[in-house]
Amino acid sequence: MRVIIGGAGRVGSELARAMRAETMDVVLIDSDSRAVKNAQSLDALVIHGDITSRESLLEAGIGDATVFVAVTDSDDRNLIACALAEDEFKRKNGASIKHNLLSIARFRNRNYVDEHEQGHLSRWAAVDYAIDPVDGAIQRLATGLRSSAIEEVIPFGHEAYIIELNVTKDAEQVIYQTLAEASLGIEGGLPLIVGVKRDGEPSAVPSKDFTLMPKDRIAVATSGLGSFSRILTAFGHESIDFPAQPRVAIIGATSVGKRIAENWLRNGAYVTVIERSLNVANALSGSTIGAHANLDVIHGDFLDRNILTEIGIKEHHIAIAALEDDHVSIAAALLASDMGVTRTGLILKDSDLVAVTQRMGITFAVDIKRVAVDNILAHIHTKASGAYAILSNIPDVVGISQTVSKESKFAGKKIGNSGLPDWSRIAFIQRRNTAGFWETLRPAREKTIVEGDRLILFCRPDKVADLEKRFKV
Repeated sequence: MRVIIGGAGRVGSELARAMRAETMDVVLIDSDSRAVKNAQSLDALVIHGDITSRESLLEAGIGDATVFVAVTDSDDRNLIACALAEDEFKRKNGASIKHNLLSIARFRNRNYVDEHEQGHLSRWAAVDYAIDPVDGAIQRLATGLRSSAIEEVIPFGHEAYIIELNVTKDAEQVIYQTLAEASLGIEGGLPLIVGVKRDGEPSAVPSKDFTLMPKDRIAVATSGLGSFSRILTAFGHESIDFPAQPRVAIIGATSVGKRIAENWLRNGAYVTVIERSLNVANALSGSTIGAHANLDVIHGDFLDRNILTEIGIKEHHIAIAALEDDHVSIAAALLASDMGVTRTGLILKDSDLVAVTQRMGITFAVDIKRVAVDNILAHIHTKASGAYAILSNIPDVVGISQTVSKESKFAGKKIGNSGLPDWSRIAFIQRRNTAGFWETLRPAREKTIVEGDRLILFCRPDKVADLEKRFKV
């Protein structure tokens, strides 16, 4: 399968790396010579060209492509490139066309995403999926703020989460034991570990005979936010109760800040937005959410201690910054922490800063570009039924969702006798209940796989194609 990626920046390069790990044929196109040079280290064809040029698309082999992805910094260029790629794909294949070209574009302008959700964008611009990672980043941030011990949270929908964290020396009930032995000593069993990374060793999907050690980095599958405390305690971390109706301070009334405020208000929180610009603050106050009873909009400098003292910043449970400048966001979050806010969060554009901020004492930071990569991968795997995610701290282990069809050899079998390969692990079963709503179930050897189930599985990226074949995708 050939995947052509327009844009060799961070998102494009990470996509290329993920696709090559699955042994797909990948081509990158970028007009920036520095981006092209940086991408040369990837095991992919890199073309110095313009994604809105037919010549560049032809050089990339658009006629043989299965997927075209546009992830430049320009919404307009991404839009034009998708339309041009579709036109050239059809022109090259003519009546002999055997498959449609899947086109995916990342947008910053919410209007394009709204056009997609209303079904218009695919008609007039040949864009099959419009990617806006903001909502996904907000969800990850809200979940990760529950504890500073959580290094990453990946939502899989319907209350299913993957939590990444370290095993500490205080996890006396689980360390120096196999997973099978540790499960016997914990009430309710050991939380399900789907990935592990130990310094100096490759990542793995662990078997029941794997022995846990202090400092192991693990990915744990769980359902429901209420289970987080049990997981933290099991692996040696302190569990702190999360308030039912937290007071949340949001630094800056940017477009992202406004959406963060909307999310917390929907979940019953009390929200204070602090904005430097009087015009921007007034615009938020006069907007639809401005009249919400739980919202206060404050005009003032969020880096001024006197202003923060006046609004009672230390009485807030959470402070979140998602400004245009990552460094200003970090400074604002650190100041809020210094003044007594116990949980601080960030949405950042620079991935290198995410790990740094946690060492600074920030509770949780989200790399919005990584969320974009995960979202795009999920759509590239349209044969799969749901989310696709690369584990942040456990490289070379990925999660993918597969639907159990009536033709599948797994339907009607118990998990223990399903014949799924040892190199994969079922993290969740998602199934419609009698009311028609999806619910997440924990897998167990005696649980029967039913037609229509979504199985979320973890494996190495080079095994994804094999896994898809086993489900007759």
